[in-house]
Amino acid sequence: MRASPWLPVLLILALGAYLLPEQRAPWTPVPGERPAQSESAAPGAELPGALPETSRALFRQTRSATVRVESLDLKTQEGGIGTGFFISDDGQLLTAYHVVSGGSLFQVTTLTGRTYRARVTGFDEQADVALLTVQGKGPFSYLKLATRPPRVGETVLGIGNSGGDFLQPRRGQLLGLNVEAGRADFPQGTLEMDAPLAPGDSGGPVIDGNGQAIGVISYIRIDDSGLTRRSYAVPVVEGNQLIEALRGGEKRDVGVAGLIFDTVHSGVTDPPGAVVNRVARNSPAARAGLRGSELDDNGNLRQLGDIITTVNGRATPNADAVIRAIREAQVGDRITLGYVRAGQPAQVEVTLVARSSVPDLRE
Repeated sequence: MRASPWLPVLLILALGAYLLPEQRAPWTPVPGERPAQSESAAPGAELPGALPETSRALFRQTRSATVRVESLDLKTQEGGIGTGFFISDDGQLLTAYHVVSGGSLFQVTTLTGRTYRARVTGFDEQADVALLTVQGKGPFSYLKLATRPPRVGETVLGIGNSGGDFLQPRRGQLLGLNVEAGRADFPQGTLEMDAPLAPGDSGGPVIDGNGQAIGVISYIRIDDSGLTRRSYAVPVVEGNQLIEALRGGEKRDVGVAGLIFDTVHSGVTDPPGAVVNRVARNSPAARAGLRGSELDDNGNLRQLGDIITTVNGRATPNADAVIRAIREAQVGDRITLGYVRAGQPAQVEVTLVARSSVPDLRE
């Protein structure tokens, strides 16, 4: 199966990267990393000394407001590293929601090397933005959010933790505004850049020439060789609806049926539709009796799963169309799925539940 060119820029770590002593701090740095002193850069990223003077000054001015974010799922013992940045001196910080969505325990590390426990106090899954609050006393250095619209062509600066870095710069140019992702399960209306972002930079800030954060890094687009061609960030503006909702403690999950799709066969069946690869355990789709693909003892495909052809009567010729139609509904909404099984059409109704309530979708 060909890998998708769209990737959330979150660095996934193996269990062995975490040391979990019984002391109060649940993490220790990955062996070999010295966060407060690191000056390494990922391939393609620019070291501070290689930046133009204006960008170097901007980096020095804003770096102390950024943090490394670590997320751990206590059940599976799996974790990840992303980036975040303070937006208030009392410890509120923004990151990408996918950095923390699979975790239950969170820690942030500041430029000085100090670590703090944190908790998720607000999120918007569809926008891929989360608000964390650290459990520690400030004041903290923070970034002001944008107070003016960003301008295509302006130079922007990202700060992130990819490639084993610790809070290093990624400079680029803003190429587009209100860009559609091309995938229904990624945030829409994003900022498009050519900054060399990579896994580990998710949740970091995109900073304009005034030192204000204009976006939260979300995902990248890669070419066939694996190189980043475009990077994308969710725009943030001081006082807008998204930011006010997060500060107000709102937690906006997306509604799901519990379907995982086969991206190889979806859209090429007759009739065209989204082929169900797997049905999440204890999900609305499982309770409705929908079926995924069958494999033989060697893991080879024996039979395709149900083919979702309509959502609420609207044709859905591929997996993206199904995801988009479901995301237009809300948690608690009842939807009708039309599907084909063994050549026979059928329908079933399911009530959407919050994605976070279906643990099998994270495994």
